Amino acid sequence: MKNITLKPPVLTSGEVLAKRQEILDYFRNTYALHESLYDQLVNDAVFFQRANSLRHPLIFYFGHTAVFFMNKLVLAKLVKERPNPRFESIFAIGVDEMSWDDLNEAHYDWPTVQEVREYRAEVREIVENLIRSLPLELPITWESPFWAVVMGIEHERIHLETSSVLIRELPLDKVRKQDKWKVCGERGDAPQNNLLAVPAGKVILGRPTQGTSLYGWDNEFGQQEEQVGDFKASQFVVSNAEFKQFVDAGGYEHRDFWTEEGWNWVQFKKSRYPQFWRESDGQFKLRLVTEEVEMPWNWPVEVNQLEAKAFCNWKSQHTGLPIRLPSEEEWVRLHEHVGLPNLLQWDKAPGNLNLEHFASSCPVDKFESGLGFYDVIGNVWQWTETPIFGYPGFKVHPLYDDFSTPTFDGKHNLFKGGSWISTGNEATKDARYAFRRHFYQHAGFRYVESKQPVVVKNDIYETNELISQYCEFHFGKEYFGVPNYPKQCAQIGIDLLAGKPKRRALDLGCAVGRSTFELAKAFDQVTGIDFSARFIRIAIEMQEKGYTQYVLPEEGELISFHQRSLDELGLDGLSNKVDFFQGDASNLKPQFANYDLVFAGNLIDRLYDPAKFLSEFHERIVPGGILLLSSPYTWLEGHTKKENWLGGYKRNGENITTLDGLHELLDAHFELVGQPANLEFVIRETARKFQHTVSQVTAWRKL
Repeated sequence: MKNITLKPPVLTSGEVLAKRQEILDYFRNTYALHESLYDQLVNDAVFFQRANSLRHPLIFYFGHTAVFFMNKLVLAKLVKERPNPRFESIFAIGVDEMSWDDLNEAHYDWPTVQEVREYRAEVREIVENLIRSLPLELPITWESPFWAVVMGIEHERIHLETSSVLIRELPLDKVRKQDKWKVCGERGDAPQNNLLAVPAGKVILGRPTQGTSLYGWDNEFGQQEEQVGDFKASQFVVSNAEFKQFVDAGGYEHRDFWTEEGWNWVQFKKSRYPQFWRESDGQFKLRLVTEEVEMPWNWPVEVNQLEAKAFCNWKSQHTGLPIRLPSEEEWVRLHEHVGLPNLLQWDKAPGNLNLEHFASSCPVDKFESGLGFYDVIGNVWQWTETPIFGYPGFKVHPLYDDFSTPTFDGKHNLFKGGSWISTGNEATKDARYAFRRHFYQHAGFRYVESKQPVVVKNDIYETNELISQYCEFHFGKEYFGVPNYPKQCAQIGIDLLAGKPKRRALDLGCAVGRSTFELAKAFDQVTGIDFSARFIRIAIEMQEKGYTQYVLPEEGELISFHQRSLDELGLDGLSNKVDFFQGDASNLKPQFANYDLVFAGNLIDRLYDPAKFLSEFHERIVPGGILLLSSPYTWLEGHTKKENWLGGYKRNGENITTLDGLHELLDAHFELVGQPANLEFVIRETARKFQHTVSQVTAWRKL
């Protein structure tokens, strides 16, 4: 097949004038390639037909990529006026599967195909003029205006692939073959699939945040190191013939091969074999994008992740071997083991990839990747066991804040390696695309034999309003010049014990744990305790992973995504010095004792019985140790019955302050160190609403 696509532009080097032309050529190639895909529809009426009951008609996707360009260019302030605000509304949102009411035709007044073609031509001219005129400095980084341009190009290349799947779902009489899109004509018997050894090794997942030579989506940035144990991987991706064994064994009829999610899908779809297989009188054909062919048994099977996993479960039972799908890091290890070059190093794609060979799959034994393995890249995407997550250092790009984070829900699994129609960013080793497990793309799988369990990263963004507020309060930005409150309190405690032993500290009411980590800078061991399991979960996540991710409200329905790490806060290397527990400060277990410092931050006015807590706490602190209290003394009956308040009321006509109450409770065993001090803190609620509070801090030394 004649190569009809171009490689993406290098963003880090080159001469400016030549780079403009390179980006212009890449844009034109992308735009024309996408439009030529739709030339395979028999007439304009097909644009308004739904290929999938839970997806928009094709007219939406035809207009969507041009609208994406305009919306991002406006957001980046590179374009001031929209050429067609109506189009830029109706074609903006709705790419993914939707519910039936989202797809009510009464809600849409689609333009004609000719109107959309004219709009696309108008957008093409706008983008070409920008490429010619925008300031261009190399390297092109996230902040560069050209990043938005390349983002639009790569987005269109994604839809080249996803739209081809929708066209593949149309009735056969709605499509026509085109010479430009030539399918592979090679068919035959499938080879025997063998398991070959892949040695253990370290892999680095992710792109570095600086100096990336090619465009990448936000989820590709950040880095994570993984030590991969040795395993075996199938020599070939699973062929139609090999998968037929599962079908013939009643694979779609036996519940025990499937996950609960998978079995529910089978019951709903009434599936008996893969979606693109066509059966007639016991004979099978394969539906391609624009034609049906006699079943090429030596081509890769195309299935969703649920089917791939069920096959592996069947294979494992059938062989007695620990067969499963590979993890993301195992796929990367295999890629590095066979020594494949990345896209920029190709003279010719070393696999059925980048539209350099066929406009369809091809035999699984046609393209050897190295060391006896075939199709490590190309032919079909390869499903993994790994739900997508953000690497440490992940940040959301402000121009496309919902590209990745909606998929960080544990329900979208990664596939790797690209398919025959994967071009641009999709054809790179670092590409990370994830779909719901029941979703169909040009995707198949290979399997591995391994006793190592797959570790699933639980990187769902915290969305609970209170928890997210405290994540930002502890680990986020400082507002209005008010320093970080947990950090300040911890430093006060450390300073109070200057020159004295700092063996053990207790952080009571630790919330999400910032003060616990700060205390660990000086103490040998620090215990953090909070009544809320939700708070403790974040603290443990920080301890185990070194970072946490959360969502903050901006205004109305608008939100922003955030990641904070111990490393960026100067707290890395301390996780082995802290322990977190859920517990009741008024009823602690006996082992929580012998502390040099106890810090109770903003806690006493939230306890149901603060007097009981304070009257017994001298037993848990060593002589000369410090009890550090901070509180705004916000006494509320919703937290503490009035008869249990330490202050803030009148007794025999006299004002009783909380400080008075503290003296009454503590003077028998403690002496006040210095004078009480006021300490401010700010909690962010939305982008324009904040709580600004003043706590009183007192320090008490045990006699």
